[in-house]
Amino acid sequence: MNDALYEQLVSRRTKPLYYILLGGAFLLAVLIAVLGTMFFGVFSFIAGALIALIAYYFISPQLSVEYEYTILNHDLQIDAIYNKSRRKPKMTLDIQTAEIIAPKDSHRMDSYRPEKTYDFSSGRSSEKTYAIMISYKQQNACVLIDPDTKMVDHMVQWMGSKMFTD
Repeated sequence: MNDALYEQLVSRRTKPLYYILLGGAFLLAVLIAVLGTMFFGVFSFIAGALIALIAYYFISPQLSVEYEYTILNHDLQIDAIYNKSRRKPKMTLDIQTAEIIAPKDSHRMDSYRPEKTYDFSSGRSSEKTYAIMISYKQQNACVLIDPDTKMVDHMVQWMGSKMFTD
């Protein structure tokens, strides 16, 4: 078989809000552990440690996120990799069913109004982000990705006149 496979890894820029949340949670944990010990004894120290563990478990994986785009012929699979250790499949779509694929700031995207937007881009303005307009889970969706030139060339082979590189 002549299957064409290409993989690309894109690292997501960390949002400042996650640093603020993580710092605030650890500050709260320390305050509860230290100041609460005077009033409630060892129970406040345990509560502070529990808050720190919960913050570490839920917030810190969001600090290091990478997206892996895997394109096999016309099937695009997007996975999120948290802390370079945990992989979570996010979306699989057939790009041939897309209405249009174009840079997200292109004038060609003006007439499309998605009901839901899925952002799997790097979050950096220096990257050329493409928007894929597709019907996903019975609604019009916009999927944002940052493909490199090799992946764009691969998508052009399958999309033809519905793929724009403006």
